[in-house]
Formats: sequence, structure tokens, C-alpha cells
Amino acid sequence: MFPIRDDQPRYSTPYVNGFLIGLNILIYLFQSLLDPPSYELFARQFGMVPSHLAAFLAGSPKYPLAAVVIPFFTSMFLHAGWMHVLGNMWFLYIFGDNIEDYLGHFKYLVFYVLAGLFAMGTQVAIYPHSNLPTVGASGAIAGVLGAYFILYPRARVLTWFFVFVFYIPAWIMLGYWFVLQFLSGAVTLSVARTGRDVGGVAVWAHVGGFVAGLVMIKVFSERQRRSPYAYR
Repeated sequence: MFPIRDDQPRYSTPYVNGFLIGLNILIYLFQSLLDPPSYELFARQFGMVPSHLAAFLAGSPKYPLAAVVIPFFTSMFLHAGWMHVLGNMWFLYIFGDNIEDYLGHFKYLVFYVLAGLFAMGTQVAIYPHSNLPTVGASGAIAGVLGAYFILYPRARVLTWFFVFVFYIPAWIMLGYWFVLQFLSGAVTLSVARTGRDVGGVAVWAHVGGFVAGLVMIKVFSERQRRSPYAYR
């Protein structure tokens, strides 16, 4: 199921959400201009490589503190391809504006970054010795989806499913998405136990980010003085 749009109104301009979408696209434009060796080096330097953190915690001098902390932040702004970045930004465009409207601009930015950190932490905890760089905004966006699931479960989401287009409640669409991520992650655990690298979609980052969003939206208070007039 792929969302097309929702019918939940918002009451302020989503400046931060728009900034995040633009920033992610601009960074990928830069990535796309790199030659393959530079692209790989860039991803390994600014993407999160779990084995680097494991080596640091084991006392290896090869990776200083900055080399393992900074990628936790930068990795959520990198992507592996055009479909990756455009798919992520579409989800953020549909669901992020209402969460920014609820929280306010600054708190939304903090919420987004924290969701991304929790998401990456989950992925690293599942695959602590992986040598593959993990990149993508989907973990942070999963936190936004978790918040939307709590705040607007009955909002109608226009959804495309094979050849059908129809409205369904947000809790069904997002709940289906989360269950799919969790089951996909459970399947990959058998591979993780063998110590092999697992490429593809970082589904445990999605799970961790979604759960973080469910919890954090209960902690972050609603912004004050919301206008009664919807901005569309």
C-alpha cells in the first residue's frame, strides 16, 4: 500500500518539514554527482557502519569518537538511490506537516532527529558487526509515522494498492506498514545470527523509529496558540 495524500488539515506552514525534504534531495543531488569510488567513500564516511562503533567500544584506535558519533546524524540525510530518496520524501511530505503543526517548528525538528537516532540505534543493536553503511531518512520518518498513528488514527489516507485507489483510516495503513516491517525484520534475524552482513532495507531502523515516535509524541507537548483556520 502506498499513500497518495491524507485529508487531515493543518493550521500552520510546515517550514521545517519543507526544509528537511529539500535538504535530503539536495544532499542526494550531490551524492549523484560523485564517481563510484567517491560515492562509496562518502557513504562509508558519513553513513553509519555498525562495525566501526563495535571496534570503537572494543578500544580500537582506528575509529575516534567523532568518527562513530557524527554518522549517527549524517546517515539520516543520505540515500542509496533516486527511488530511495523520493519514496522517503513522499512519506515525509504527506505525514510530516501535521506532526510539525502539532508540535511546532523547533520541537518537530528535535523530534525528527531523536527519532532518527533511536532508529539507527536499533539497527546497530541488531547488526553490531555489520560492515555495510546504513543510510536513509526512513528511520526518522518512521518516527513521524508513529506519531501520526497516535495523533490522527482516523484520518483518511488516499492509498494506492495494485490497481485500486481508495481511502482507508491512517491506523490501518500505518499499522499494516509497521507489521510488515517487523515481520521482515524477524525474517532477517536468522541471517544476523550467522554473522553475515544483511543488505537492502534497514527494517529494524523502521521498527525502532516507529516505536520511538509512538512513545515520544506522548512526551512532547502540543504547541500553544494553534490557529483555528486551516492552511491548505
